[in-house]
Amino acid sequence: MSVANDNLANQLLIALPALADPNFARSVALICQHDEQGAMGVVVNRASEYTLGQVLSQMGIGSDDEELCARPVLHGGPVHQERGFVLHDGDRAWDSSLQVADGLYLTTSRDILEAMAAGEGPPRALVALGCAGWGAGQLEYELGENTWLTAPMDAELLFDLPLERRWQTAAGRIGVDLFRLADYSGHA
Repeated sequence: MSVANDNLANQLLIALPALADPNFARSVALICQHDEQGAMGVVVNRASEYTLGQVLSQMGIGSDDEELCARPVLHGGPVHQERGFVLHDGDRAWDSSLQVADGLYLTTSRDILEAMAAGEGPPRALVALGCAGWGAGQLEYELGENTWLTAPMDAELLFDLPLERRWQTAAGRIGVDLFRLADYSGHA
């Protein structure tokens, strides 16, 4: 399969067991942008050490919604770890939004967090600190080296499934049992 000309935006990247990089081992990332200059995505299955309430408090945003404040903030990747990324559905426009697909957006602005804290945010959202980035041709090379599987974006997996089940479930949706694969890769 040639992936060189395929745009992987709105696809899930699923780390194969042989991927030893601690930033990405057993990870699932949603590719949000992909073009000839590279790719950017957000890891969607790793909790950071923070809750959303802690992040909102650091930003001076108050919320009485205990469930919202208890949500884990994800570790979205090793790039821009000080920056917040909100992956959300819905149709409302927020400042600094990137449309990933119909009804799916990535937003980096404060206004969406303020709206979420006030109970006026998007129907479903996840908040991550940091993102993942690949330079021109890097992701295509890694795919050619059998580092990742790709799968269609899945809103249920993204927003509803517990974090610890996302890696195996994402692969299972394309018929792969990651626990039956060897933890090394090679070429035939």
